[in-house]
Amino acid sequence: MGAGAGKPQTFYIETFGCQMNAHDSEKVAGQLLAQGYHPAASSAEADLVLLNTCAIRDKAEQKVYSRLGHFKADALAGRKKIGVLGCMAQLEGEKIFERVPYVNLVCGSASYRKLPALLVRLQDGQRATGLTYDDEAFETEFTRRASPFRAYLTIIEGCDKRCAYCIVPFTRGPERSRTSDSILAEARGLVAGGYTEIQLLGQNVNSYRDPSPRRMGFAELLGAVGRIPGIRRVRFTTSHPRDFSREIVEAIDSHPALCNHVHLPVQSGSTSVLRRMAREYTREEYLEKIALIRSARRAISITTDIIVGFPGETEADFEETLTLLDAVQYDGAFSFMFSPRPNTAALALDPQVPEEEKGRRLKVLQARQREIQLARNETLVGREFEVLVESHNPKQAQWVGRTTTNKVVNFTTPTAELGSYARVRVRRAGPNSLVGERVQ
Repeated sequence: MGAGAGKPQTFYIETFGCQMNAHDSEKVAGQLLAQGYHPAASSAEADLVLLNTCAIRDKAEQKVYSRLGHFKADALAGRKKIGVLGCMAQLEGEKIFERVPYVNLVCGSASYRKLPALLVRLQDGQRATGLTYDDEAFETEFTRRASPFRAYLTIIEGCDKRCAYCIVPFTRGPERSRTSDSILAEARGLVAGGYTEIQLLGQNVNSYRDPSPRRMGFAELLGAVGRIPGIRRVRFTTSHPRDFSREIVEAIDSHPALCNHVHLPVQSGSTSVLRRMAREYTREEYLEKIALIRSARRAISITTDIIVGFPGETEADFEETLTLLDAVQYDGAFSFMFSPRPNTAALALDPQVPEEEKGRRLKVLQARQREIQLARNETLVGREFEVLVESHNPKQAQWVGRTTTNKVVNFTTPTAELGSYARVRVRRAGPNSLVGERVQ
């Protein structure tokens, strides 16, 4: 039984974190709809509020606990049931019940197939917990997709890398790949349903290993998805530098549907810091991967992730990260201060970098990267690009689209349709986006 007899139960999901979490929320919503629940327009109107959480940084975790406090009165009065899903749920487990007694459901990201049974327990007035790893966690029977034109498709769950700062192996479990047949069948089904862009997801997406007798590698899988008739764009994230290969670049060159954008997290430009992070590559080896990408026939944009203030990071180490920015010329970078997380090896490392110094380094790095992005974007002024129309900004009288290189373009046009493709000429450039007009 799902929502039960009588008044239909309503739900609302708030999502924190990455694309994996966003897609997980789509899976959870599909399960709830299949059980008779109805979506609510806001958390205030919902009978069941679910927070799909991130645990990568301590700040994200504290944000979730703060948000839970907003529902205390309604939960204690019996007007709402509250659930915590995702990485923080997997990490904290039943400790969440101790810290927030009015929470009714704790379910980790590997247990969403068990949601129907957990919902029955909720309806019976019991607390419900789902924290075991399920090898088929990424293959839920029902998915309610948030976009009618872009679809996420998980191909691998978990991580075996054990980076010193990272909590993902504890929240997502070991690497588990789907069969290539199931991935291609889902991709074909998405295209048949009208989706023109598919984004392949995994904590380390290019670590994909086909468990079926076909033994299809990641680059081969990319090509197979890119050849599906009717598909316009294929993206993938996130890649690990150790498993990034020449074959991936060749696949991007060979299949026009594969977007010419690679997100390749570096985390630090210092080999000594990378070793303490247990990243499994040196600065030089990372730059070799960048050289592979730059050697492609197509111009491939590159984005990255960087952590500043990792234990033991000296000023000289930080300077190496700044020089790496200059060497690579990233099109974008997500940068963060080191945040110690439970169960990780970094907890035992010294010396710690003072918070004030972490903050200073982050500002310096972001300023340098902002200059690089502005300079790179200014080279695009006057050029034309095809963009996928994603949204409309009526206040600015602009539409918002994205190029295959993942550049955001705000553009003017008399009319446009969400999910369509438009040719746009760039007129101005900022560090984070482009401004242009549609070419009629």
